[in-house]
Amino acid sequence: MAAEQGDAAAQFSLGSAYSRGEGVPKDEAEAVRWSRMAAEQGHAGAQFSLGGLYWNGEGVPKDPPQAVRWCRMAAEQGDAEAQFYLGAAYSYGNGVPKDWAEAVRWSRMAAEQGHLGAQWCLGWTYEHGGNGVRKDPAEALRWYRKAAEQGHADAQHKLGLAYHIGEGVAEDIEESLRLWRKAAEQGHAVSQFAIGLAYHDGAGVAEDPVEAVRWYRMAAEQGLPEALQALGDAYAKGEGVTRDGEAAAGWYYRAALSREARRGEAE
Repeated sequence: MAAEQGDAAAQFSLGSAYSRGEGVPKDEAEAVRWSRMAAEQGHAGAQFSLGGLYWNGEGVPKDPPQAVRWCRMAAEQGDAEAQFYLGAAYSYGNGVPKDWAEAVRWSRMAAEQGHLGAQWCLGWTYEHGGNGVRKDPAEALRWYRKAAEQGHADAQHKLGLAYHIGEGVAEDIEESLRLWRKAAEQGHAVSQFAIGLAYHDGAGVAEDPVEAVRWYRMAAEQGLPEALQALGDAYAKGEGVTRDGEAAAGWYYRAALSREARRGEAE
């Protein structure tokens, strides 16, 4: 009723309901109709939502330039999610010419509002540089830290690695392990493997082969080749487990398959 009386917030909510099939049957055409009504009244959330519908071709023909147009309207009103997506559009050249300076500019706007994905992307961008963006390890760590503090597992791992090797920060093995544990608890396989290595080598913790195997196994269950290899080594040498050549061969075989699969994905 409110939407039919022109209430933009209600129109946006109704469009979202039709888009997701929440309380009404899913109907992409209705989602577009109500979202457009709200967007034309300047509702930032509806503008971003309509942009997403054009990006995905839901209820309208797929149209990246039109998606960017609506997304930009929302971004210019300060919508962090729209700013992040606009940054991604410039990064990939999706609906606009590829422009890394613009990608960073919009990503930074979103990141400064606390957008987690934007903070991670800025960290990665400044870590690797290229495409007209200078490498800046200090800036990379600054954004990784912000994302890590919000619980971003990849950022926690990156920051932990920096502390582990003393890159951009003073070397602090205990801090690196603390951050890796936070990421590992979220299922981050590389952090789980790194903790396993720490127990294997006695780096920052008491050497404990059994605990090393426990962490290797967590990462191996996610198919991490290095962890599968480490489990094979553990069974081959009898470190933390009973020596078992057949089990070792099985883990080595799985490691080889995992590496081959990842090579195929990369190609």
